[in-house]
Parts: sequence; C-alpha cells; structure tokens
Amino acid sequence: MAGQIATQAYPDTALAPCDVAIVGAGVVGCAMARRFALEGASVVVMERGADILSGASKANSAILHTGFDAPPNSDELACMQAAYDEYMQIHQRVNLPVLETGAMVIAWSEEEEDRLPQLLAQAQQNNVSDACLLTRSQVLDREPGLAPHARAALFVPREYVIDPWSAPLAYATQAQSLGARFVFNAALSAAQWDGDIWHLRSVAGDIQAKTVINCAGLYGDTVEELLLGQSSFQIRPRKGQFIVYDKAAANHLHTIVLPVPNERTKGVVLTRTIFGNLLVGPTAEEQDDRDRPDTTTPELEGLIAKAEELLPALQGMPVTAAYAGLRPASESKAYRLHSDRARGYYCAGGIRSTGLTGALGIAQHVFNLWHAGHQVSGTAPNDLCWPVMSNLAEHRPRDYQKGGHDGVVCHCEMVTRREIEAALNSPLPPGDYGGLRRRTRCAMGRCQGFNCMAHLAKLSQGRLRDDIIPQGGE
Repeated sequence: MAGQIATQAYPDTALAPCDVAIVGAGVVGCAMARRFALEGASVVVMERGADILSGASKANSAILHTGFDAPPNSDELACMQAAYDEYMQIHQRVNLPVLETGAMVIAWSEEEEDRLPQLLAQAQQNNVSDACLLTRSQVLDREPGLAPHARAALFVPREYVIDPWSAPLAYATQAQSLGARFVFNAALSAAQWDGDIWHLRSVAGDIQAKTVINCAGLYGDTVEELLLGQSSFQIRPRKGQFIVYDKAAANHLHTIVLPVPNERTKGVVLTRTIFGNLLVGPTAEEQDDRDRPDTTTPELEGLIAKAEELLPALQGMPVTAAYAGLRPASESKAYRLHSDRARGYYCAGGIRSTGLTGALGIAQHVFNLWHAGHQVSGTAPNDLCWPVMSNLAEHRPRDYQKGGHDGVVCHCEMVTRREIEAALNSPLPPGDYGGLRRRTRCAMGRCQGFNCMAHLAKLSQGRLRDDIIPQGGE
C-alpha cells in the first residue's frame, strides 16, 4: 500500500478526524476550504509553507478572466465562468476591489490580424457575447499611447484587474470562521488509506480524514503519487518573470493589453495593477526546479524592451520591482480534475495561469463531484460571517486617508501602522514576512523595504511563524 504510515500521532498537534483534508493552501486550496466549509463539512488544510499563497499562487498577473479564449467545452472554461460569476456576486460583500479596465487582444502584424476573427468566434462560442473587433483607429482612440503599428484588436469589456492576494485571503478567512483549520509548515510526508480513513503525516502532526483533496500546485503530481502509488499527470514547472513599473507609468495605459496567443502561451501582457503600478509579463520558461523562480537579466531586459516598443511612453520610466513565479503546468493544457472515489481522493491539479480566476469554480466542481458520493458531517450555516478585507486598491480610499492610523510605516505604498497591526492580529495572521507584505503592501514600493524594514521587523518580532526578515524584495 502506498505511503505506509506509523499509527502514533504527535500528541501536541494531532487533529480529530475530518470530512476533508486539503493539501495545499494556494488560491485553489483556500477556495476549496471555503466551499466545503460553506456546505457544512469539517475541513483541515495542510500547507507546506508558513502561510497561505506560499507557492505558485503568490505570483500572477491578477486578471479576472471571462474565459473568452479558453478551450471550448472544457473544465477550465466551465470553472472560470462559474468562478467569475461567484466572484462578482461576493466581491463587494467582502470588500474586494475590481478595476474595470476591459482588455484588448491587439494584432501587431498582418498574420495576427488575420487570426482575430477566429478569436472572436471562439469568444462567442464561449458565451462571451460582448466581445467585438476594433479597427486600428478605434484601438488608438481607446489607448492613444500605444505604438502606431497596432493594426486591430479584439475588445473584451469584462476582463478586469483584481487584488491577487486579498481574494484568497478572504476565502481562507471565511473558511476558518466556519471551522476550517489551517496547519502550516505541514508538508505531507506519508499517507495510508485503511479502507475508510486516510491517515496523513507531516512534521506538524498526524491528520485523519475521510477524503483528501489534492490542491498541491507545483507538487500536485508528487502528492498524488504519495497517496495513490502513482500519478496520472506530471507537473512541468513554467517560470514567468514580471517587471513592475513605477506608479506614474499607469497613467499611460487604462486597458489590459493582451497579445494574440499561440499554442504554448498567452504571451506578454501589459496591464495596470490594482495597486496603481503597471505590470509587464510573464515570460514562459520551462524548468525542472519547483522552488526557485529566479529572475534573470536577459529576460527582464527583454520585457522592458517589449513594453517600450508597445507603449513608447515607458521609455525612461523607472522599474520598481521584478519578480518571477512558477506555474504548475502539466503535459496537457487541460485542468487535471479527477477522482478515485473508492479511496476518497480528489485532485485539482495542473491549474496553470487561470487559477486565480478559476478557483471558486474549481471548488464548486470538486464539491459537486464529492457530494455525489459523500455526505457532510455537519449542516450548512444559516448565518454566514463575511470577512471585510482591508482595501489596498489605489483607485479607492485607503487607510492613510482616514484619521487615527498611528502613522505611516511604509511611505512608498502608504501603509499605516494600523493596517500592519490589523494584519498581525487578524484571524488568519501572516506566517512569514512575505505574508505580511501580501496582506499590507508594506515594503513593495520604490525602495523595496530599504526605509521601513527595521520598523517592520520591530512591529512583527515574535509574531510570525517564520520570523526571518530577508534583505531586499521577496
């Protein structure tokens, strides 16, 4: 039997048997915990890192996609569109910002222009009925700062920019309020199915669960192999590097600019961020390492050159930050959603670049699969707790504009001491320095923490699971 495990539990951290154990607290794992907890299930989330979003989910382009270019009739399309609808239904209730930019897929060559009608037909097949073609003059009327060799575009009005970190934090916080438990620094090391219950081991303790849901992202295939003895898919990490221009650059672009995609990648995107910057990326680089999304000078210089070619006003604009993330691509472009119901195993693997958009829908999909053969141990709550997230969006009022905030700690991003204390004292506080940054934007501005690092270290001392304050950006 795969993954034999000793029967003894660690007495200080052992948890009672639960309906569902979720492996991985990325955006999909957080959404999964929320959905099952909303339905009355008892949930434990095992995360190998010190905080949620410690893996692939912490680096993305933060776009809420309509699914206009997703494979027709695919699980990916269904999950994205169900998630889009749910996100738009709940975002105001939990104070999640939406920047209504729209997107243009711009053709820069005759060959790309010839492909736009095909993209429009695909969008219409995918029920994105408000997509339309724009002429060159219409493109430049909408975005006059673009390079004049833009030929035409597909306009998708409901492609929006969102907060990539507050959204999954809201999902996790609501799940926790409904009884879900998050266990950090808890990489799955062994597992045994005894015919009724999974016995799961990590250094944080032993967990028993009737069902395991694999949301392990970059380690989805190794987790499946550990649980079942073999994996039905293989993760092939794909690195994406990004550059972030200073906030002044965002004045030169108001619409998400997408390239005409190819078979391998959706290509390099230019978009404003919810935080007031301009983002360019990602690259698409295959690599074997699942833990080191390093930035590299030639690729970053290539992004800068491409950005300046398409939006000439960026020439000479300062770049505030550069970062890289790893997407959990697999040997197939499809989501790897499958189950072994007899052994209480469900998988949400191979969730590539659309995971931020699709997470709520993926959770709905997996719950429906699970519920066809299982029953929750509890009842769905009548009165829901709706967490209200701190607003970090630049186009909405910020905390520093209100009185009584006890001073600004990070002057680049205008983060107040009240915001930092609120994050540290929240129901699901940050487990490490990266988590504190994602919850507040502290040290993510022009100086990358040079001026506020000492103050942050003092405020957070002894209050993080991983209390190491790195030098420079994350």
